[in-house]
Amino acid sequence: MSLFNKMLASIGIGAAKVDTKLVSERIALGGEVKGVVQIIGGSVVQSVDEIYLSLYSTYTIEVNDQKTTRQALIEKWKITDPFTIGVNEKKEFPFSFKLPLDAPISVGKTRVWLHTGLDIKNAIDPADEDYIRVEPTPVMNGVLAALEGIGFRLREVECKKAPLHLRRRLPFVQEFEYVPKGGMFRGKLDEVEVIFLPISEQETEVLMQIDRRARGLGSFLAEALDLDESFVRFRVTNADIPHLREKLTTLIQRYC
Repeated sequence: MSLFNKMLASIGIGAAKVDTKLVSERIALGGEVKGVVQIIGGSVVQSVDEIYLSLYSTYTIEVNDQKTTRQALIEKWKITDPFTIGVNEKKEFPFSFKLPLDAPISVGKTRVWLHTGLDIKNAIDPADEDYIRVEPTPVMNGVLAALEGIGFRLREVECKKAPLHLRRRLPFVQEFEYVPKGGMFRGKLDEVEVIFLPISEQETEVLMQIDRRARGLGSFLAEALDLDESFVRFRVTNADIPHLREKLTTLIQRYC
């Protein structure tokens, strides 16, 4: 019977089960991800090589005008050394780690999840997935709020394959696309696109693409050649938050 149970466990029947419980599903970039991994033994004793947590998101890549979705590993953490889980035995392993600053925030269609896996030899590895809501740092939130405060509305957020000049640790960047719906920039700009490259929880680099609205034949040709787009790169800290509306207004006005 024991051999039969082992055979069943090797294909996932009667094997150990894993369940991750988070202290909170809402976590700001750079904040602590805390929780416990709970393991419940199955119908046979099993040796577990390790428990690992992996943070994932998705991004789009465009090939021949066709968009496809790819999965990206943002970070991976080893939680335990090898151990044995007995029949119906219950074990818990607490964990705590910092959420990477370059993870995408949960807005629009962006989804971020934590994958928990058990590495068990000669068996199907049990797994668990938990979605988390990633919130921006205060300085990032300040930039987005300032754009809305001067008349822009968020139209789309998408994680896209990063061009080579923006490629860092991850294969993608998260792009925020705003359109002017009121205020002084309505009728002057088509859109403003923003990418964050966080430096710390208190500071971020901002890449902004300002797309001017075409006017007349000359402007139409400029737009066709992408000459109507201006790229701006600047840094923002927590100290700038109270004055971000004025800072962004002055900056964007230069390219209208």
